Amino acid sequence: MQTSLNKNKTQTKSANRIFHHIIGKTPGSTLVFFAGIHGNENAGVKALDMVLPNIKPEQIRGEIYGVYGNIKALKAKRRFLDSDLNRMWTTERLTALKHKSEYKEEDQEQLELNAFIDKLLSTNSKPIYFIDLHTTSSKTLPFITINDALINRKFSKCFPVPIVLGIEEYLEGPLLSYLNKKGFVSLGFESGQHDDPEAVTNCEAFVHLVLNCSGVLKQPVHKNVSIYEDYLKNTSKGVNETFEVIYKHHIQPEEHFAMEEGFISFQNVEKDTLLAYSNEKPVYSNYNAKLFMPLYQKTGNDGFFIIRAIPPIFLKLSEFLRQIKADSLLTWFPGITWEDKKLGVLKANLKVTRFMAKSIFHLFGYRNKQIDENHMLLYNRERVAKKHLYTKEPWY
Repeated sequence: MQTSLNKNKTQTKSANRIFHHIIGKTPGSTLVFFAGIHGNENAGVKALDMVLPNIKPEQIRGEIYGVYGNIKALKAKRRFLDSDLNRMWTTERLTALKHKSEYKEEDQEQLELNAFIDKLLSTNSKPIYFIDLHTTSSKTLPFITINDALINRKFSKCFPVPIVLGIEEYLEGPLLSYLNKKGFVSLGFESGQHDDPEAVTNCEAFVHLVLNCSGVLKQPVHKNVSIYEDYLKNTSKGVNETFEVIYKHHIQPEEHFAMEEGFISFQNVEKDTLLAYSNEKPVYSNYNAKLFMPLYQKTGNDGFFIIRAIPPIFLKLSEFLRQIKADSLLTWFPGITWEDKKLGVLKANLKVTRFMAKSIFHLFGYRNKQIDENHMLLYNRERVAKKHLYTKEPWY
């Protein structure tokens, strides 16, 4: 259902969207927590309501925001009303949104969120941290998802939970990818299963650690920060490796998908394990690896992912290659040219470059999006990362 709204009214930021805002007595970084961008994921809202009211302005450097994602979907306790708000953050869609005269529910939400982001970026020259709080439909260890930029990797290492890279290759239009293109530290935290009380507690511990690791909080609210670290170490069962997404089962518009019961995220699966049914046909694993975010809800088109641990030596090598900007060497290969060097976008002719494995591009910091059957755009977060803003931060 479309809603006719006055355009000026639509572009006015809702005063209720920012549900926490603390301005410190001392200048410093800005910390933005998004919660409830999916309306059936309320743990982040509850955790922020528990933690942030205890923070006083004199305790922080800079500013802290708690921002609602999808207000109407949160009230309805639904993932979304018309369209998934966390799949709408593409340049093309945002440009088209400016010229609309009628708006669906999530269009309105996106306009308000984007107005907040634009205003923040236009008035802030300090480091900004964007933290997006989520839960999943399946049982899971708490974990972090990031776009693969070194500033994201470095900051994520502050937290004793597994890190998952590369999901942006398989998702269209998540908010964090949009913010990463602007060069800021941006990470997602998945705290547990939607209605599990432990998900709120995990999220609360994580928020405390973000406040401390970012340096925004002058001193810990509790003297012993290790209680939060120890708690997350325990709930993540000591798993703190860095993983990479290697496969996604994408649910097509008319597909009837049903996950087999009993799977959880980070569960080991062997090749030929029965995972799901698609239009009543069995879907088996093609990998000996780990299952990730199996879908146990009616909405969403991400059936399940497969992830694999990245060897530490590969992570070290990729860091070195990025630091010396060795990615320029890629254009020496036939079929690879710059689409936009300033923004770190390569264009690959698939007819020529099929011999090059994905892992080679990943080493240099490139994640791909296919634009047609013959060409692929490869995006590098390092060339746009505002690293200079973070070099003096305590975690860097």
